[in-house]
Amino acid sequence: MTVDDLHAALRGGRLTAEEAAALTVEQLVTRNAAGNTPIHTAAKYGALKALPPTVLTSDSLLLRNDSGYTPLHHAAFGGHLYQVPKDALTHEALATRSNSGFTVYHVAAAHGNLSQIPAPLLTQAVVRSTTDLGNTLLHEAAENGTLDRFPPEFVTAENLVLLNASGETVFHVAALNGHLRQLPPPLLTDEALLRVTSSGDTVLHAAAIAGHLEQIPQRALSRAHLTLASKSGYTVIHAAAETGQLSKIPRDVLTQELLLTRNDHGDTPLHAAAFEGFLSQIPPELLNEHTLHVRNYGGISPIRAAVMRGHIDQIPPAFRPPPPTFMQRLLSRVGLAHSTP
Repeated sequence: MTVDDLHAALRGGRLTAEEAAALTVEQLVTRNAAGNTPIHTAAKYGALKALPPTVLTSDSLLLRNDSGYTPLHHAAFGGHLYQVPKDALTHEALATRSNSGFTVYHVAAAHGNLSQIPAPLLTQAVVRSTTDLGNTLLHEAAENGTLDRFPPEFVTAENLVLLNASGETVFHVAALNGHLRQLPPPLLTDEALLRVTSSGDTVLHAAAIAGHLEQIPQRALSRAHLTLASKSGYTVIHAAAETGQLSKIPRDVLTQELLLTRNDHGDTPLHAAAFEGFLSQIPPELLNEHTLHVRNYGGISPIRAAVMRGHIDQIPPAFRPPPPTFMQRLLSRVGLAHSTP
């Protein structure tokens, strides 16, 4: 059996007992183009039980591929750590770091398989340990949507506000990836939601930017919070308008005053909604002579932004500019036409 055939058999669960008995150590530690040995493949696809027990040693389970991942990492990825001999599941082995600093613990957390790690090994220090990007086990779970499978005793306010290298808390990462609802509601306090990253983004910014504003508690969607600006002057309400999230804001909060707040470029949320094609999310009574003609610092109105981007159908009929004349179209092509409102 060639090494490629062996990898294929292990992936497909087709390795027979006779074939396994005939395998040599040399075959099992031969690396493919990615540096993976057949033991890596067996660990990932749940086929370690098909290999001779004598080859599943602490040394063979810590062989590294080109990215620095061991068969233990692959077993944690696939949810097959239970197939690893118990004496190989030591803290030292599970703390082995890949080239980018991912331990077996981090991989297990990311894929919801921490329950397969011996409970005494999962300590507070392990949960707070970080990858090269500064992600704790909870950051990895937040990114991959496995917070609901994280041991609850470690899902605490103190652990959730630890920062990664980008200054993001676990709340920020969960909001960016749409997994805030996996956290216990009592932990979604205003204090936690208003913590800022190194660029000044709150958790509300993260949810609005990523399109998950519905996961923010309604009480937190106040005018004061929605107008908070990041270091670049980007507010939550502008992000919501730009990503089509205005319909998720309580109607009593979505006022004309809120829609006319400006960012550092003079753009209002109306400009952002018009530019991206989301004017239809704004209550019709708020689209009037004043709001649709307010200009940014470049002299562009929401009407003009909608026309420029091909969203004229979202402008209320009473305010739609007439179609350009032949001469205006001609002048526009040579850059001489005057801007419409």
